[in-house]
Amino acid sequence: MKTTCYSNATKFASSTKLNIYSLMIILAVMFLSCENKIDPIPKSDFLTYPSLTVKDFRSETNDSGKLQLVMSSPLLEQYDNIAFPYSEFSSGIKAVFYDGKTVPVASVTAKYAKYTKTNNMWELKDSVVVLNENNYKLETEVLNWNQETDLIYTDRFVKITNEDQITQGFGFESDLRGEKRRIKKVSAIIYLKDEE
Repeated sequence: MKTTCYSNATKFASSTKLNIYSLMIILAVMFLSCENKIDPIPKSDFLTYPSLTVKDFRSETNDSGKLQLVMSSPLLEQYDNIAFPYSEFSSGIKAVFYDGKTVPVASVTAKYAKYTKTNNMWELKDSVVVLNENNYKLETEVLNWNQETDLIYTDRFVKITNEDQITQGFGFESDLRGEKRRIKKVSAIIYLKDEE
């Protein structure tokens, strides 16, 4: 009986050594046969992705505790890792201006917007509508805003509606408040109220 136990223990020990040797050989073959087949991702591919993505974006700007601006968009994508960083609002944008008042004094909506940080330029595209507290409405397909000079302009068709008339034309320039505005080439003026 002792011989049988000794024989089984010897078989077990040699079997375990065989299994360990086999496992080491398999691991060595696997380790030596592995090759790094993953190509590094080119740096340029990273630059095509936004550095920040925000869904249901909403931002409030205050000055001395008074609300100045509320800006919202379904999607904001910010690209900071490029030569000319910009923010893109590809699903549209809405900006409501308060100027410290409790009710809005103006609003802007567009189906697309882009803000370039290096030159403080806004570009609004597709169904751009500007409304102010004096029932002044500007409609165009492209509107640019230079924040440094507070100049709003476009070279496209514009339609300006107020209580008295509709003015249509091509090209437009204005200050931020719309007080010094002009259409470069007026194509039509439609009077809405009859003169008495």
